[in-house]
Amino acid sequence: MSEPAGERDTEPSPLRRPGLRERVAQEILSAAAGALAASGGQASMNDVATAAGVARGTLYRYFPTRDTLVVRLREAAIEDAVGRLRASRVEDIEPLEGLERAIRAFVEAGDIFVVGASERDRAGTEFDTGIVRPLRQLIQRAQEAGTLRSDLDSTWLSEALLSLVLAGPSDARLGKEDRIASIKRLFLDGVGAG
Repeated sequence: MSEPAGERDTEPSPLRRPGLRERVAQEILSAAAGALAASGGQASMNDVATAAGVARGTLYRYFPTRDTLVVRLREAAIEDAVGRLRASRVEDIEPLEGLERAIRAFVEAGDIFVVGASERDRAGTEFDTGIVRPLRQLIQRAQEAGTLRSDLDSTWLSEALLSLVLAGPSDARLGKEDRIASIKRLFLDGVGAG
């Protein structure tokens, strides 16, 4: 027997709610990453709500404090960048190609990587373990192959490359491929062996 219309449960199926909730959270995180990256980390929760196209109340239901939002952004950034770096298989290819793939992984991660990397001092060892260590190992292989100067510390070179990615040209007129090529060329012009 069917229920009268007024007594029906108007709540969406519990199976649908987490999917929708996760999509909204991802949209908010994406907008927050853009707002924070554009403002040098100074965007307010009002700025984030505006960028995400949601009411402040909605934003606060998903992320009760700015710290909660930033922590989740940092976690998402590290997870995304580590996944992209692993997928690029930099440890399995020639070091010069590996450097380009690593740069591509970070550039393609976009604003969320910029925000996550700027928050890395609060991330514990996850950023260093998942991003800096593989990048340092790649740079060490490039030094051993004679592609990069061997008189420079690989940790310092890793940090220098990350800094170039984070500060790299973000001019809207410069496409992704040109940005990747510019960062690679600038890095190799400065620390290349030849």
